[in-house]
Amino acid sequence: MRFSRFSATLFFLSVAAFTILMLTKIIPYLSFEPEIDFLTTKTDRVLAKKDFQVGFYVHILSSWWVMGIGLLQFIPSFVKKYRRLHQTLGKVYVFSILFLAAPSGFVLAWYANGGLPAKVGFSLQCLVWWLTTLVAWYEIRKNQWQRHVEWMMRSYAVTLAAMSLRVGSYVMVYFLSTKPIETYLTVTWASWVVNLIIAEVLIYNNLGTYLIHKIR
Repeated sequence: MRFSRFSATLFFLSVAAFTILMLTKIIPYLSFEPEIDFLTTKTDRVLAKKDFQVGFYVHILSSWWVMGIGLLQFIPSFVKKYRRLHQTLGKVYVFSILFLAAPSGFVLAWYANGGLPAKVGFSLQCLVWWLTTLVAWYEIRKNQWQRHVEWMMRSYAVTLAAMSLRVGSYVMVYFLSTKPIETYLTVTWASWVVNLIIAEVLIYNNLGTYLIHKIR
């Protein structure tokens, strides 16, 4: 149990730190200037497209608050003490993914660098993100708490693909010395597929049951 508590604490601190870090990365984009970080990888033709512009800004903002809100939903003491707030934030999480973050992600996937493999990878990620979140919402509507928690674990695993993509890229470039295109295409898929595998392992080992027990 000590190890699991340590792992949980490390996980929450890591995600919280990454969420704060992402905010510092997002703020410069709010100047709406094109010569900023990720946007410099796009052609002028793509940058001029309205659907890309709207999709980009909706995605970076909604994905950021979804990550922060989602983290709170997995803290048993928070859920137990603030049940109504938990429910409200849960609705914001679901609404944001279904109507903002995932749809805007589809738009960005269409303009992804790396050709068809990257476009398909990001599109499937958004589809799985949308579906797992929808099922999680459907299960709680039926008062199926166990299934709700398990599907929320899957949904949040895909939410954390943003974090896995950046960590994976860093490891591949600085420790494995991979080429840029190899790194990009690998993390495009691994960032969410590996996260889902980890979620399934945790579900198989009854983490969902443990969380339900802690909040009741």
